[in-house]
Amino acid sequence: MLKIAYSPVYKYELPDGHRFPMEKYELLPEQLLYEGTITEESFFHPKALDEDTILLTHDKQYWNQLKNLDLTAKEIRKIGFPLSKALVERGRHIAQGTIDCARYAQQYGVAMNIAGGTHHSFTDRGEGFCLLNDIAIASNYLLKESIVEKVLVVDLDVHQGNGTAQIFKDDTRVFTFSMHGEKNYPVRKEQSDMDIGLPDKTTDFPYLKMLREILPTLIATVQPDIIFYLSGVDVLETDKLGRLSLSLAGCKERDRIVFEACKANNIPVAVAMGGGYSERLAQIVEAHANTFRLAQEIFF
Repeated sequence: MLKIAYSPVYKYELPDGHRFPMEKYELLPEQLLYEGTITEESFFHPKALDEDTILLTHDKQYWNQLKNLDLTAKEIRKIGFPLSKALVERGRHIAQGTIDCARYAQQYGVAMNIAGGTHHSFTDRGEGFCLLNDIAIASNYLLKESIVEKVLVVDLDVHQGNGTAQIFKDDTRVFTFSMHGEKNYPVRKEQSDMDIGLPDKTTDFPYLKMLREILPTLIATVQPDIIFYLSGVDVLETDKLGRLSLSLAGCKERDRIVFEACKANNIPVAVAMGGGYSERLAQIVEAHANTFRLAQEIFF
């Protein structure tokens, strides 16, 4: 059974004037249920992550500032959301959800988080709508508990996973791969273990060709015990923040390439949703839904 992390706190409501598409966190599970891709039994509801596990990844000072709502105005602006207790709690539930997905993926081959992919969160700060780095937290948890020895992060969000790259820059147990828009946010890139920067307006054919060439070799070289896949749909041509030009079908094929590679190599894959900012909310939901449909089709 496809297991999906989802919690009511994911549906955080932003104050008026913020256009981040929070509605997708409610609409996506409704769509998947309506069309019969999944049933209610697929969902599990993660608890709030404990502080000790947060501190495996994030500095104590930063975490204390977060939980006490003690960030400066400048630090809050870099995150992009008004800081609140509810927002911090949301991040704790999302991060626990990604840990839980990793454990379910080991059991079923794949598991999905309706949210997650907060890859702009650094050891000591947040930015780009990211407070706590859920994939980094899950990776460090699995390594600490000796559940895995080697992790591969496949980050195909349109923005470089700069926070994840910084967190693991000196940790050979986690290999970070980011394929992103070269001229997109962040302006100052960190160094992942492998970075592929793509020019503006990159279309389906060159994007998919490159991914097909790189991913099998990467998996064979790294030999990971688990893959964390950040499946942002901000690669779409319609995305307001993306600058790449993938079609809806191309984005779906990207997901197929990743899932089939994981399946063929018998490597569990935990998926975090990442970004998506197309003008039409229906297109964001459809693109994300394709990822879940393919997971169901390929693994079950």
